[in-house]
Amino acid sequence: MDQPPSAAPRITFTRATDGLLEIWLNPQGRDLLVEQLLRLSPNDDHHHIMPEGDAFADIPTRSIAYVPGDEVFEFGKVLFRLDEWDAEYFPHVLTVPDVR
Repeated sequence: MDQPPSAAPRITFTRATDGLLEIWLNPQGRDLLVEQLLRLSPNDDHHHIMPEGDAFADIPTRSIAYVPGDEVFEFGKVLFRLDEWDAEYFPHVLTVPDVR
């Protein structure tokens, strides 16, 4: 069953019982999330993840888990990082892990 094109974005961040992060999206939620990610820049370096209806929510989230028992994340941030910034403030993240 197709959703009407006017359906509101639906984005739900959860941690499954096995610890896996899952991001559940309807088409409008996917489009909004991608739009917000593409807007990140050195001049606009973070977006707020908050429950829908919150005036400061750049990425509005839903609070109902798709799978019973999963933990829902309603609050967070998406942080844009340039290598130059990380070299100065967080150089340890620039090391390449040994994946043998």
